[in-house]
Amino acid sequence: MPSLSSVLAFNAAFVPSYTPVAIFVGGTSGIGQGMAEAFARHTKGNANIVLVGRNRAAAEAIIATFPKPTVPGVAHEFVECDISLMKNVRRTAGELLTRLPKVNFLVLTPGVLTLDGRNETEEGIDRKLAVHYYGRWRFVHDMIPAVEAAKEAGEDAKVMTVLAAGHGGAIDLDDLGLKKTFSLSNAAAAAPTYNDIMVNDFAARYPGLSFVHSFPGAVVTGLLKSSNTRSLRIANSFLAPLLAPFAYSVTTSGEHQLYALLKAGPGAVRTDDKGGDIGLTKKYFGSPEAMARLWKHTEDETAA
Repeated sequence: MPSLSSVLAFNAAFVPSYTPVAIFVGGTSGIGQGMAEAFARHTKGNANIVLVGRNRAAAEAIIATFPKPTVPGVAHEFVECDISLMKNVRRTAGELLTRLPKVNFLVLTPGVLTLDGRNETEEGIDRKLAVHYYGRWRFVHDMIPAVEAAKEAGEDAKVMTVLAAGHGGAIDLDDLGLKKTFSLSNAAAAAPTYNDIMVNDFAARYPGLSFVHSFPGAVVTGLLKSSNTRSLRIANSFLAPLLAPFAYSVTTSGEHQLYALLKAGPGAVRTDDKGGDIGLTKKYFGSPEAMARLWKHTEDETAA
């Protein structure tokens, strides 16, 4: 596993010959924030960075810490989007495509922590699965033309979803989306597996692009504090200090996950909490049939 010092050195050595464009969906807090801050730091602010999320005030505070760019025309901006609704994702991706001719790095880290049972959005999708899988898939699907444009320009062209690579479970192909068999444990097993399958499927369909699914490990984020489950919010006050010595800070996790992103080659990749490659076969619960059926199901669920 790479040490933090080697990770920092690798990230600092990222000096592209072009001005990169990076989108961080979920970049207004937690791991996404840590990755965006690390990316801004290592590029010395000379990158077009878009933070996508719900909290404008948080985004503006984060952007204010970025190094000021010295390259003309570079922008650091916030785009509002609640990724739990597919109509929002489609609209936001469409707007971004109209003004970003290329995207070098598309990173998806949005999260939700709740003990609620199935909680459907107005579109009939469980909110946890919408945030952890469906909204991510739709964002990638719709932004692919801009990522391909980066590849055609001879630049980095990479997509990363941060959830729980290699920590999924067997899925029921006759109940994708868990409309019949929803439980917290089933949802916790399904979302990582869906993401594992997602990166494999996109990589097969778009050769030459990089698709990464990572497991960040335990990270001190605000998910407990912001949970809609009262017991989890209360638990945050005593759990956070207890877990802190055994968990990554947002800053450290951001560096490790950025390392995984920058290091990834073309194709599908799964990585661990330090950014190391864990391969595509161990604890993988996909199959060619699962890829085909999940793609069709997701396409239908997230369509207009």
